[in-house]
Amino acid sequence: MLPIRSKLASSAVRASSSVVRQRGAVKSFERLSGVQFLGSRSLSTTVSKSCAAHKNLSFVLEKQDHVKFEDRPIPTIQDAHDVIVNVKYTGICGSDVHYWTHGAIGNFVVRAPMVLGHESSGIVEQVGDKVKNLKVGDRVAMEPGVPCRRCERCLEGYYNLCDDMKFAATPPYDGTLAKYYRVPEDFAYKLPDHVTLEEGAVVEPLSVGVHVVKQGDVKPGDSVVVYGAGPVGLLCCAVAKAFGASKVVCIDVNEDRLQFAGKYAATHLFRSQRVSSEENAANMIKEAELGAGADVAIDATGAEPCIQQAIHALRVGGTFVQAGMGKDNITWPITTMCAKELNVRGSFRYKAGDYKLAVDLIATGKVDVKQLITGSVAFEQAEIAFERVKKSEGIKTLIRGPGVNDPSLANAANLTLTN
Repeated sequence: MLPIRSKLASSAVRASSSVVRQRGAVKSFERLSGVQFLGSRSLSTTVSKSCAAHKNLSFVLEKQDHVKFEDRPIPTIQDAHDVIVNVKYTGICGSDVHYWTHGAIGNFVVRAPMVLGHESSGIVEQVGDKVKNLKVGDRVAMEPGVPCRRCERCLEGYYNLCDDMKFAATPPYDGTLAKYYRVPEDFAYKLPDHVTLEEGAVVEPLSVGVHVVKQGDVKPGDSVVVYGAGPVGLLCCAVAKAFGASKVVCIDVNEDRLQFAGKYAATHLFRSQRVSSEENAANMIKEAELGAGADVAIDATGAEPCIQQAIHALRVGGTFVQAGMGKDNITWPITTMCAKELNVRGSFRYKAGDYKLAVDLIATGKVDVKQLITGSVAFEQAEIAFERVKKSEGIKTLIRGPGVNDPSLANAANLTLTN
């Protein structure tokens, strides 16, 4: 068993099976390949002298509801254009939480242990012989999906639609919640000196927002309504504003999130009521003074009522973009869509140029992602961060890489160790 970083009773250290109490729950530590992990839906906190003692400490989803910390081999250069990155910060996406709680997303099923995480930044540790634009010590944001680069979709620039995409933390590919991660040079974006690594970890969700807003073809002077004040919805508001939208209406049922959206990027706020989609849309159009309706509507919730309301909120010839994931099948206002001759588009991850633009938006101050960062937790407390996201606490919680500002475990997590 790994040594315990605490001045608490030595008997707890010597115990063959230590116990952690967190918020009244008692869980037993178990042993696997010399690395401690916890059982179903528990606080999976590995207690060690130093993360630096591990070669490549990784946060692994073993199966639904079961996570563990595992010391995996350090990745090596496989191609002359590869770089090895020492991961410093990782954000949590809803997809990470969904894999954790359900073990699958659609046809992507966790059939073998998989490292979680795909919203990461870090420092270049090693470069391949043919790497030209990066050097050891560069600070980078990592784009987590690497396409084949050869198929028709890739050659069109829509590599997000590549059938041979290898995307981090999407089965069977490991994610970035590890000390080290390998990525091709052209999928590691150097951060300007004034952009922090914390901001670098938010480039991934910002790139999603960039792609969504691009799909809506938002232009200067447009009116845009965004359903959902979660991280992606907020970033869509910010990007639409950066693209020149004159009105950005954010819609949600959570008053606290709405108020944050108003301070962050939205010009108008609307709280949906328990009335029909048509009535909600009409009330929103009136309050926001949208005239015949919005130019662009974006759904970042996946909720059926929001999608329906968005169709009714658009003007004739307007554009609807679906960004949020929800039920596979919903009731769709097809008559309204046809009568208005709406442009209806999906949105999936990000295509060529989106990541670079996201970095530029942060670097130029056009989009401020710092306001979205609620805080960070130590790597050993990764599951705490997952629990926070699952409960919709805060907006964007980051997990620090192994050894990054590693505080005392007992003090940081308010844990009590007993034998």
